[in-house]
Amino acid sequence: MLAQIKHILPKTLIQRERTLPATGDVVVRQGQYVEPLDIIAETDMKQEHLLIDVARGLGLSPTQADQMIQREVGEEIIEGDIIAGPVGIARRVVRSPVTGKIVLLGEGQILLELDSPIYELHAGLSGKVTSLIPGRGAVIETTGALIQGVWGNDRIDFGLLQSKIKSTTDKLILDHIDVSLRGSIIVGGYCDDPTILKKGADIPLRGLILASMSSRLIPIAKKVRYPIIVLEGFGALPMNDINLNILTQNVGREVSINAESPERINGKFPEIVIPLSEMGDEEPPITDLEYQPGQVVLIVREPAARQIAKIKTVYPEPRPLASGITAPAADVMLSYDTVIRVPLVNLEVIA
Repeated sequence: MLAQIKHILPKTLIQRERTLPATGDVVVRQGQYVEPLDIIAETDMKQEHLLIDVARGLGLSPTQADQMIQREVGEEIIEGDIIAGPVGIARRVVRSPVTGKIVLLGEGQILLELDSPIYELHAGLSGKVTSLIPGRGAVIETTGALIQGVWGNDRIDFGLLQSKIKSTTDKLILDHIDVSLRGSIIVGGYCDDPTILKKGADIPLRGLILASMSSRLIPIAKKVRYPIIVLEGFGALPMNDINLNILTQNVGREVSINAESPERINGKFPEIVIPLSEMGDEEPPITDLEYQPGQVVLIVREPAARQIAKIKTVYPEPRPLASGITAPAADVMLSYDTVIRVPLVNLEVIA
């Protein structure tokens, strides 16, 4: 059975393929060094149209209204421009309610193609553009620490890493956040106080990395302008020891934080990248492997949620579990030498 993988690595070769959701223009070159907020590609996402009834606006028949239209197909107009008229003693006119381009006119009507905002694709991490994907994006590479989380608020930024957590069970409190942290990315424990997120926006922070968070804060977290990554899940969950060690060992370094929404089916997770200048012979993280004895795993659900363990025995065929159900499982040893049986679907291999 193929294993679920969570990348938590103190140093690895990180390669990220960053692509547009639709064909567009790539604006970086191969060999270029980029920062997380640099735009690497852009595209027009979708075209919206607006039909303007000129005849009704002027109080004329469609044929008469066509004679009063002052514009041509293909012409660019801005909001407030006169597009037809004037008519009658009152000098009645029709103005464009929006900015756009005329794509069709006739029978007393004008069809406008509205201006749409350009979709900008950001690099998402600091690194070197190693190859281009024509019309779609680029591959960016760097060497550094990599930590993947479980939830993010779809923001990207980078800054110096500061820590407000000393043990895995610490809670982030309002007094931890002050103006001395302006421009920093903060590591904290469990957060259930909405005023912390709001204060982070006021300072402002460049990012917030949480062990866990109350689910009731999700609407607020989605509105703040800085990235928030939740590493372990929702509810009062402790940070696992490996995450804590990597983050505390890199306090004071620049960190990239890409809090993209998780797409488990595509292997995408919100992630933290800490670029390390020391180059070595690191290989990219493993992306496909099966459950095997000796692997270090993260237990994702109770009764030992978010604990690190080591696989002792794998049972590919369904085995009885304490819950009364049967499922493919593994016997795993916890840090205090206790062995428990866990369904394979509740294990993520740390690799």
